[in-house]
Amino acid sequence: MNEELNYKPETSTHEEPNYMKIFYWLCALTAIEILIAIIPNGPFYPNLLQGFLLISTAVWKAALVALYFMHLKYEKRILGTIAMIPLVLMIMALVFLLNDITVPEATAEDVSSSEVESVLED
Repeated sequence: MNEELNYKPETSTHEEPNYMKIFYWLCALTAIEILIAIIPNGPFYPNLLQGFLLISTAVWKAALVALYFMHLKYEKRILGTIAMIPLVLMIMALVFLLNDITVPEATAEDVSSSEVESVLED
């Protein structure tokens, strides 16, 4: 009985992260995202590159929040692995849908009336 009353759970001791440093990193990444978004697109800066850069900075910010504010950095590896599963699934979905994202759909203006008639005759 005395053993039960004197039980002290094991506590993991780790130094407290510098939350202000993480906050400044998040602010800097947000400023970078704004700069990425306002730069006009062109031949050397296509939409696909802009999207990739925005997603990369968003993933970086999410990782900082998860590691330090949610304290995943100090948890067991399995908890971090569980947290990474949605990210892996999202990347897989993006890869599978990449063709639908990058290839523009044909519109009625793109197809001439002779092409339509030839398809209808077949």
